Amino acid sequence: MTEQSTSTGGRIRGSGRRRKRPSTARRVWTVVAWAAAALVLVGGSGLGLLWFKLNGNLQGIDINQALGTDRPKNIDNGSMDILVLGSDSRSGANSEYGADEGAARSDTAMVVHVYQGRKTASVVSIPRDTLVERPKCTSRDGTAVAGAQRAMFNTAYEVGGPACAVKTVEAMAGIRMDHFIEVDFTGFKKLIDELGGVDITTSQPINDTKSHLNLPPGTHTLDGEEALGLVRTRKSVGDGSDLGRIQLQQAFMKAFINQVKDVGVFSSPKKLLNLADAGTKAITPDSELDSVNELMGFAKGLSSLGAEDVDMITMPVKYDPNDPNRVIPVEAGADQVWLALKRDRPIPASAVEDSAGDKGDAASVVGSD
Repeated sequence: MTEQSTSTGGRIRGSGRRRKRPSTARRVWTVVAWAAAALVLVGGSGLGLLWFKLNGNLQGIDINQALGTDRPKNIDNGSMDILVLGSDSRSGANSEYGADEGAARSDTAMVVHVYQGRKTASVVSIPRDTLVERPKCTSRDGTAVAGAQRAMFNTAYEVGGPACAVKTVEAMAGIRMDHFIEVDFTGFKKLIDELGGVDITTSQPINDTKSHLNLPPGTHTLDGEEALGLVRTRKSVGDGSDLGRIQLQQAFMKAFINQVKDVGVFSSPKKLLNLADAGTKAITPDSELDSVNELMGFAKGLSSLGAEDVDMITMPVKYDPNDPNRVIPVEAGADQVWLALKRDRPIPASAVEDSAGDKGDAASVVGSD
């Protein structure tokens, strides 16, 4: 990084007011989008070498055609911005996590900004219940969807699918998304199991009856189901807030990145093939990443990134004075975040000083082994 320091992204606390507990499916889902971002950042670690066999797993979404020209200018400064989404759809294999209640919502969203040179990156998590101005967009079936004031961020995906979610982020950030990736949480669970689990260390006991996770202090290798349980954990870690749980998820993501980076390219070709198969089945990319050649080129440019090269923050937010179960952007801080990324600069620490998402001690509970 440059001398202009980045935010640590490490201190996330709530304000003491508790938001409503999300559904089990939504708590489980959150890890999926974190894993997608991790896959984005470590795609060149060897998985790309085997993806030539896996074209059949990839079904792309043409975001560019759906949005047309009504988008921010594409600034060609060598950086890259990827919107990673996780939806709470519970159809098909995902039904074990709850009944499908209709249209899915993007319960987890993050902007992954890869800086020029592909040596460092920033990840900005957007809380799903942030109240935003949702622009008018077009639904999956071509129906016009009206814009809305004070709409929850995750309703953009619900009413208009991936293209509407991308348009909402671009309107909020003023930054054009170069790519979009959506991930399936059942597929992610299989990916963790194919990886052989993810190694973490806990500094205190985690015993959460809601997520069914019981870990004493020490070193653990989490399988797919346990990894889902970890990122569902809220009440037994930190101050019990949803924003605190985001911090726990960030710690898991770094452990995941380290784990994938440790997979040797030639040590176990079968393992790598299985990982690639699980990974490509877990994601739905935009149409510019829906072939093996495109994914390989994309991954190759990110192969040098490790967990220590990634700065993670939550978009600056505060609790809505009219509804403590919702958050609203801290405009000054959010503007600093998006301007820094637009200029391909590190996010200044001052951007998150007044954010409810930058206060907490949950990150100290979980670390990489």
